[in-house]
Amino acid sequence: MATKDNDQIIKENTCETKIGLPCVLEAFTAIFKTWSISNKCCNELVLLGKVCHSALVKRTLENHLFKDLIPATVIAKSNETWNNCLALIRSPSPST
Repeated sequence: MATKDNDQIIKENTCETKIGLPCVLEAFTAIFKTWSISNKCCNELVLLGKVCHSALVKRTLENHLFKDLIPATVIAKSNETWNNCLALIRSPSPST
């Protein structure tokens, strides 16, 4: 049932069209392999929106390829990545 819910959220919000593939890969690498994410991709992630971000991560966790991961750990890292990007985007740019 959860898969259907996440798929429905993704479809209704056109989540897969709101962020470019390079940034999807970078964001997921940051979440699943604990690497950093660039400012450009942070911006795209924030523009994607929290609802889409969460649904995409949860749908990924439902894939059998990720069955050995601990969902709570991945979701915590996902939230950390989201919050770091949000703070970065909201912080004032240094003046030139």
